[in-house]
Amino acid sequence: MVKPSLRKEMAQNVVAQMGVSIRFACEVFGISQSCYRHQAKLANENAVIADWLLCLTTAHKGWGFGLCFDHLRNVKKFEWNHKRVYRIYRELELNLRIKPKRRIKRDKPDALSVPTAINQVWSMDFMSDSLQDGRSIRTFNVIDDYNREALCIDVDFSMPSQRVIRSLEQVVEWRGKPAAIRYYDGPVYVSQVLINWANKNQITLMYIQPGKPTQNAYVERFNRTVRHKWLALHLFETIEQAQYLATDWLWTYNNERPNSAIGRVPPRYLLDAA
Repeated sequence: MVKPSLRKEMAQNVVAQMGVSIRFACEVFGISQSCYRHQAKLANENAVIADWLLCLTTAHKGWGFGLCFDHLRNVKKFEWNHKRVYRIYRELELNLRIKPKRRIKRDKPDALSVPTAINQVWSMDFMSDSLQDGRSIRTFNVIDDYNREALCIDVDFSMPSQRVIRSLEQVVEWRGKPAAIRYYDGPVYVSQVLINWANKNQITLMYIQPGKPTQNAYVERFNRTVRHKWLALHLFETIEQAQYLATDWLWTYNNERPNSAIGRVPPRYLLDAA
């Protein structure tokens, strides 16, 4: 099978050398006249697209084509067609391996409430990892359910109630107070110290049922991104290094990484538009 580009080239040669009409040459070689007359985009612009794709995939190793294109279109405001960008993406062989999904039969969960403004509902959760020397560490993650903005990722060896409250107070200081906080009923969260703090600040505590992570789906989805796009890419030597990398990644997540759940723009864009 001869590619259309080669058939176009042969038709142009026939028209130039034998003096036949463009219509006749197109019929003979099986191409349209619009294909014959089409002028390719400038190669230097394709080189710019390639440079951007290489920069993005080097800086963000977990980004596939979707995130790269959304970043170029919605963050950098380029107007390149997605088919053109994808063609160059494939030519550079930047494709990520897509792991097949297992089909798991689940009961239909209750619909998750969708906030309509910032600070209506926050979600928080813990994650576990380890330092290079084997010592276990924990992260305390908080997001705003409205725009999926990550409000904090605090890293420490343990996260008792007082440590959780200190982290929440630091976020409240610059972000404002939430009307409610959603979380699971773990030992830290059901402690009387945290309950007293919430009552003092007039914050509603929303417990999810044991074994029902879908009731806290916003932060669970965020946790998956944290695991695959940050934790799994680093070996931490110290708590300080882990916290520095967490803070650095948090800024990228909020300001540069498009989020498909909120219109393929970074969380801060939705906050600025509110």
